[in-house]
Amino acid sequence: MINQLSWKVGGQQGEGIESTGEIFSIALNRLGYYLYGYRHFSSRIKGGHTNNKIRVSTTQVRSISDDLDILVAFDQETIDVNYHELRQGGVVIADAKFKPSIPEDGKATLYAVPFTEIASELGTSLMKNMVAVGASSAILDLDAESFREVVQEIFGRKGESIVEKNMEAIRAGVAFVKEQAENVQTMQLEKADGKKRLFMIGNDAIAMGAVAAGSRFMPAYPITPASEIMEYLIKKLPKFGGTVIQTEDEIAACTMAIGANYAGVRTLTASAGPGLSLMMEAIGLSGMTETPLVVVDTQRGGPSTGLPTKIEQSDLMAMIYGTHGEIPKVVMAPSTVQEAFYDTVEAFNIAEEYQVPVILLTDLQLSLGKQSVEPLAFDKVEIRRGKLDINAEIPDTDDKSYFKRYEVTEDGVSPRVIPGMKNGIHHVTGVEHEETGKPSEVAANRQAQMDKRLRKLNNLKFNNPVHVNAKHEDPDVLLVGFNSTRGTIEEAMERLELEGIKANHAQIRLIHPFPTEEVMPLVKAAKKVIVVEYNATGQLASILKMNVGHAEKIRSLLKYDGDPFLPKEIHTKCKELL
Repeated sequence: MINQLSWKVGGQQGEGIESTGEIFSIALNRLGYYLYGYRHFSSRIKGGHTNNKIRVSTTQVRSISDDLDILVAFDQETIDVNYHELRQGGVVIADAKFKPSIPEDGKATLYAVPFTEIASELGTSLMKNMVAVGASSAILDLDAESFREVVQEIFGRKGESIVEKNMEAIRAGVAFVKEQAENVQTMQLEKADGKKRLFMIGNDAIAMGAVAAGSRFMPAYPITPASEIMEYLIKKLPKFGGTVIQTEDEIAACTMAIGANYAGVRTLTASAGPGLSLMMEAIGLSGMTETPLVVVDTQRGGPSTGLPTKIEQSDLMAMIYGTHGEIPKVVMAPSTVQEAFYDTVEAFNIAEEYQVPVILLTDLQLSLGKQSVEPLAFDKVEIRRGKLDINAEIPDTDDKSYFKRYEVTEDGVSPRVIPGMKNGIHHVTGVEHEETGKPSEVAANRQAQMDKRLRKLNNLKFNNPVHVNAKHEDPDVLLVGFNSTRGTIEEAMERLELEGIKANHAQIRLIHPFPTEEVMPLVKAAKKVIVVEYNATGQLASILKMNVGHAEKIRSLLKYDGDPFLPKEIHTKCKELL
């Protein structure tokens, strides 16, 4: 009996690899296991190697594993590319159709199962992925009926005969392995707790957070890895009286979002690095007109088209400093799927309370990596609209002057109205303006308006800007990261601790304005600080040095080849840097 294992399925894109992983993982999630999955796929619709690696555990996991227990292969390339990950005693389950072979190193056992042949005999070769699921369940010693609920959900609308055909394919996969293969090597998992959990990607959590926050409109242009947010809301928003519009480009998406927010409708848009580059001028407009705006940036490999389906965290500086001129801006960085949900709600609240653009920063691994999530607490969702009260009565003025929409206030936040409110008429323009919005180039007014805007965030309230795990007063090392690196860092820390290295951890959740007060004591206490990030220039490390100092003790652990960190990589490189 084992308490966790790693399973991977691979083949050519478009031949059912994703659905194989979905059915396998959802079924295990329903049994109460914790899962964490990561998909490697090409930037094309069909063809090219793709794989889905899924970690299954009786305890919570937030990273992919170093090695691999079971590899399911639909072609020889999958074996050639992924065999090195298999641990000693691992298993390869491959379609007998392509005459699979593995190295003669004794590391793994090969089971050649006729996925395609069995599926064809049952009616269609398309069911070969179900035969593969069955073969996998035989190795895990799982009852084929464990998959019925998932199969029913996926194929039920096509009729019970289709459901039964797919179940028959799973049973055939189980039977072949158990009956035809001699001395089947099983990997039986310890029984899970049976609790019901969500199984979702970060993009789904962001979309759910937007709905819960009261957002009812999303203009967006499709782009990897942000498109799932749009796709989710296309299905869900109409049920709440909302809508999604696919715009002609990201410039239109951002300006349309600004217009909707100006009218009082909570609105978001989402994109990736190339799209955010196009949005930068409009984000500046949001800052100048003090119109709330929520933008999601799902980071991917760059520059230009770069590595559109691979992990990278290289938009950090652009999100803070990309706009021309100087505006108040908030950049948030959730590190788990749960945080992605709650932080999306908070992004809308902050955008309206401080009347600023808020960028919710994720990365491809967090956006598309699928994992088990504890039930979300919708009763904790709070909607705060700041100084906007659409039912407020604005008093008449003797001189019938325009409403002071950009009134200079002590806290930097001006009173806000929406179109149609009596006595709320004012100018809105992207040029510098005075309190009623009328253009003004008067030097004193310019300074007063700039100062007002820039002091908005002096008293920004953000719950838990840093996720801290600091059990040592005098640690040997402080590990710092943001977004999806959290789980991998946590696992590497455990290994360092076992070797007698005292390690603390700070995962930055509020990138800008930087939470200096929370981070400073952690940096001061550590002998060394290692910043773990997916880019080539150490952007988070630079931000840390700018805001906290202590550059002499800060080191970077960087990766920018498109693949996610493994726990062993962080563990090994940390020891080298120490």
